[in-house]
Amino acid sequence: MPETPRAAGAPPGPIRLTIFDLDHTLLDGDSDTLWCEFLVERGLLDRAHFFAGNADMERRYALGTVGVDEFAAFYVSTLAGRTVPEVDSLRRDFLRESIVPRIPDAARALVARHLATDDLVVLSTATNRVITELTAAHLEIPHLIATEVERRAERYSGRPIGVPNMRDGKVERLDAFLAARSLSLEQCESRFYSDSINDLPLLSAVRTAVVVNPDDRLADVAACRGWEAIRLHARN
Repeated sequence: MPETPRAAGAPPGPIRLTIFDLDHTLLDGDSDTLWCEFLVERGLLDRAHFFAGNADMERRYALGTVGVDEFAAFYVSTLAGRTVPEVDSLRRDFLRESIVPRIPDAARALVARHLATDDLVVLSTATNRVITELTAAHLEIPHLIATEVERRAERYSGRPIGVPNMRDGKVERLDAFLAARSLSLEQCESRFYSDSINDLPLLSAVRTAVVVNPDDRLADVAACRGWEAIRLHARN
């Protein structure tokens, strides 16, 4: 088990836990949508079917009404039948072409600041691990909690497994992550950065909630609760 982060010479005290959402928070855009567009442009997804489905998912996600399992299943289905080597090649190109240009300097600086103070830094996203773990590595974020996907031998089934990392699932998955390190959220000086009303359960659970380019509903909640609001990019 890795050691819990602690600055050299720092006195004993609560662990500083910093959690980042990804889409529309550190990223100026949505990984799932960008992934669908990337695959369509390569002729690997049907344009009409996935653009219509994605528009519906985005609309209901913004309203906070889309089902968690439905949301996870739709986007993970883009991996169905693809081999691990095929997807590894695709996701490297995806990172370079679609993701890296959409990470603002302000987001990079914020992540770097928390890493420099030796926080336990976690990227927590509803998007699946296959298409986000390279983003976490690019940002040098050491820990990723994401929706997990089923793999059979060297091929993806296109189905999510376990608890989707979304809404209450983000709290459940974080609790499990911390428990594996003999920690609890109550023991940590915790901070979570997010843009979305869908992240209200985790924003409400941490000690310090920071809303980033928040959607309208989250902005209202943040104003009522006195949460800090920041901008890292122009919200799409």
